[in-house]
Amino acid sequence: MDGWTALGVLLMDAGLLTLAVGLASLIKPPRRLGIATRRRAVAVACAGAALSCAAAVLPAPLARPARAPGRAQRIDDFVPAYQFHERHEIRIHAAPRQVFRAIKTVTAEEISLFRTLTWLRSPRLPGRPVRESILAPPPAKPILDVATASGFVPLAEEPDREIVLGTLVILSRHPAPGDPASWQALTEPGNAKAAINFLVEPEPDGGCRLSTETRVFATDPASRRRFAAYWRIILPGSALIRVEWLRAIRHRAEAGST
Repeated sequence: MDGWTALGVLLMDAGLLTLAVGLASLIKPPRRLGIATRRRAVAVACAGAALSCAAAVLPAPLARPARAPGRAQRIDDFVPAYQFHERHEIRIHAAPRQVFRAIKTVTAEEISLFRTLTWLRSPRLPGRPVRESILAPPPAKPILDVATASGFVPLAEEPDREIVLGTLVILSRHPAPGDPASWQALTEPGNAKAAINFLVEPEPDGGCRLSTETRVFATDPASRRRFAAYWRIILPGSALIRVEWLRAIRHRAEAGST
């Protein structure tokens, strides 16, 4: 995580927490926190809003190239440069084929906190019908199948090694690309493209290292600034989802190897 991103996430989290405390204190000022009056609660809420705004207007990161050759990945073909990035990995005691099968079959129900964290990103009333999407997946359907049925484009797949999906997180007025070539060729201003991969790398002891990486490339400065504010809000939750996703894959793969 670069310096601006770390500072932005810290300020955004502090600001949102302070804002929430201030708003809650308007109902009943908590004297133990030094907020004895509603006037102080308003001041706390304003301070939280100011911190959040400061986080939102921090400079967005500039584009950086993909990692140096040597560990070639198909995601490099589609997002060779990016401004926003996260990567996580885990060790799994299972063969590549079993790990890859688990990647493609794991469901949202197996990923701890998945529904809680995605609900926070897209709140909805209980029992209200919602369209199937990565933020509202059905319980028994593989999560990657849900993704490709709701806007993610399958970009590349190397059996037992890597799978890459792409989507647009900021979309201009033009139609969203529906195939790898048009997704890769999209460079018009007003867009931000996100690619996610799962990469299986065999280890000498017979196990595997499984990693997942997300790269986002905004096609113009305005889109880069817009996405930077959003990224600073969602990054902690996104990172937690990815870690739990990897753990769910490991559990399924290792269970299948016994």
